[in-house]
Amino acid sequence: MAEIDGFAMETIDGKPATIGDYAGKVRLIVNTASKCGFTPQYEGLEMLHRDYAARGLAVLGFPCNQFGAQEPGDAAEIASFCTLRYDVKFPMFAKVDVNGDGAHPLFKYLKHAAKGLLGSEAIKWNFTKFLVDRDGRVVARYAPTTKPEALREDIEKLL
Repeated sequence: MAEIDGFAMETIDGKPATIGDYAGKVRLIVNTASKCGFTPQYEGLEMLHRDYAARGLAVLGFPCNQFGAQEPGDAAEIASFCTLRYDVKFPMFAKVDVNGDGAHPLFKYLKHAAKGLLGSEAIKWNFTKFLVDRDGRVVARYAPTTKPEALREDIEKLL
């Protein structure tokens, strides 16, 4: 079992889960928000899910309200928004913090494994993306401005 697989989390509907539930898959882990300028990226993330899930990609969304309070809703509101507005079918999880003392351990791990610009570990905004290979290694970090469709080549190399 890879180190990353032990991180516990909660699904958006309140069920316990771990990153290990997706072991053996390529994982694209994203901190999301419903009221962000990057929110339309849900569409691109869903397209990646639809195009590659059968080949072993798991897109995993983690709502976060730390950037401009752009994810103010509760789990039911977030789930409803994602379903009704973007027809999201990929797994969504309970709201988390990605920075600070209360940062979810998964995001502490991801930030340390794949540092950002100038070696910074802090996540700068919503829709930061982390690509994890089938063996649980964090292989890339993408800025919020990087559109999901720009990740296709990197994802295909890992599938």
